[in-house]
Amino acid sequence: MASYSGLGKKMTTRLLLADDHALVRQGLKEFLERQGFQVVCEASNGQESLQMAMKAQPDVAIIDIGMPLLNGVDAARQLKKSSPKTKVILLTQHDDDQYVTEALRAGVSGYVLKSQVANDLVHAIREVCRGSVYLSSSISRAVVGAYRSKTDIPGDPLSARERQVLQLVSEGKSTREAAEQLGVSVKTAESHRTRLMQKLDIHETASLVRYAIRHGIVQP
Repeated sequence: MASYSGLGKKMTTRLLLADDHALVRQGLKEFLERQGFQVVCEASNGQESLQMAMKAQPDVAIIDIGMPLLNGVDAARQLKKSSPKTKVILLTQHDDDQYVTEALRAGVSGYVLKSQVANDLVHAIREVCRGSVYLSSSISRAVVGAYRSKTDIPGDPLSARERQVLQLVSEGKSTREAAEQLGVSVKTAESHRTRLMQKLDIHETASLVRYAIRHGIVQP
C-alpha cells in the first residue's frame, strides 16, 4: 500500500513486526515487502516491541498476541500511550469473544486470525491506515456490538504493572526473576503480586495461571 504526502511524494507504509519466532517474522516480512510495505523494525517479545515502536514510530505495528514478557494485548494498550499514531494489528489463533473483547478494549485497530493471514493481513493494514477497525470475517459480530455499546464488558481490575507481573508469574518466573525483568526491587514485585491476588481473590499460582489464560494474558 502507498499513500501520498501533501507534496505528492509517494510514501510507503512503515511496519513493525513482533513475533517470538524468527522464522515467522521472516516469512511475514518477505510477504509484506512483496506487497509494497516497508518493515522498519522487528521485535521478539512484547517489551522489545514497545522500545522499537518508540524509536521508529511505525505507521502500523503487527504483533502476535502470545508474546513472551508482555503479551500482545498489553503491548497494544501501552503502545496507545507511548506511540499514539501507531495503529496496532494483533495476530492470533483465537476467535473467542473474550480475546476479541480484551483486544478491542486495549485499543487495537485490527484483529487477524493466523489461519486467514494470507487473505486478511494486507487488507487489514490498508483499513487501519484509513482509520477503520478490521476484524477477520469469522469474528463474532455480537461481541463487537457489545463492545461498541459498552454492554457486558466488565472493567479490568488490574493495573498495567499488575498484569505484567501476572503474565511473568504465569510463564513460570519467580518473583525475583519478575523483579529483574521489570527493573524493580523484589519487594516491589512481591507487593504487586500480593495486591493482584487480593484483587482477584486468588491465592495459589495454579489458579492465577488459569485466570491469565482465560483473559488472554498468556496463551494455553
